[in-house]
Amino acid sequence: MFKYLLKRILSALITIFFIITITFFLMKAIPGDPFAAEKMPNAEIRAAMMAKYGLDQPVWKQYLIYLNNFIHGDFGVSYTKAGMTVNQVIGDGFPYSLTIGIYASLLVVFAGIGFGVVCALRQNKFIDRFFMVLATLGSTIPSFVLATGFLFLFSKTLGLVPAFGVDTVAGYIGPVVVIGAFPLSFITRLTRTSLVEVQQQDYIRTARSKGISEFKVVCKHGLRNALLPVVTYIGPMVASIVTGSFVIEKVFGIPGVGSLFTNSIINRDYPLIMGITVFFAVLLVLAVLIVDFIYVLIDPRIKLE
Repeated sequence: MFKYLLKRILSALITIFFIITITFFLMKAIPGDPFAAEKMPNAEIRAAMMAKYGLDQPVWKQYLIYLNNFIHGDFGVSYTKAGMTVNQVIGDGFPYSLTIGIYASLLVVFAGIGFGVVCALRQNKFIDRFFMVLATLGSTIPSFVLATGFLFLFSKTLGLVPAFGVDTVAGYIGPVVVIGAFPLSFITRLTRTSLVEVQQQDYIRTARSKGISEFKVVCKHGLRNALLPVVTYIGPMVASIVTGSFVIEKVFGIPGVGSLFTNSIINRDYPLIMGITVFFAVLLVLAVLIVDFIYVLIDPRIKLE
């Protein structure tokens, strides 16, 4: 177990290193800078700002400085939010994304698996076709269209939820539903397909022939194996949801990580772009690492070696 864990951690660190490197040099390859002439016409002030933040140094030197700061947990200072470090900016925005992400993840996991199981057990029946139609709509309609439709119906027309912000509990309903629509649809279809396939296996027929209850056959023997591909998707999905949806947070006016990332790109706030990208990468790598261990718990046939 320790050897396997060490290998996975080493692999995660290498992945994060490559993400930092690729993102840094791609970002530097974009023409322009945060203090371009149209934002700061005075050439002397612009040069002073470039020198203050080390942007007048060679790219390779900037890269080494950034790596050194990252090792010490320092993401730098934001160019657009005066007097605030990137750590502080992410710390202010992440609680909003985290709250929405937790609610959306719980909705997606429990509802998606539940709907998938119902569809598999009632294959080709009305309820199966009904959920499959909804799943198809949820996975094909763009999130910004769902967000706009949700606001028009439940905020403007019915007045049940606020149109902007998350100052009240009702404000979380829209973002949670819209962000969770696609992964919920995907998990429903994936669970259904996987469980239908598992139920055709010989060991399921054997369990039924022994007179074991249908509930025990489905939950203990069938669902446990059917969840393997679902778990593969859930890990990265949760990391993505918790980090925030760029478009949805903009539409609902939520100052989360997704909204911050969009603004940082527009303003060429290099430290904030790097900080949020690396932050997202770390969460994603951790999610994948957790999934690897959950695999072993679900299916003992998977060997750590």
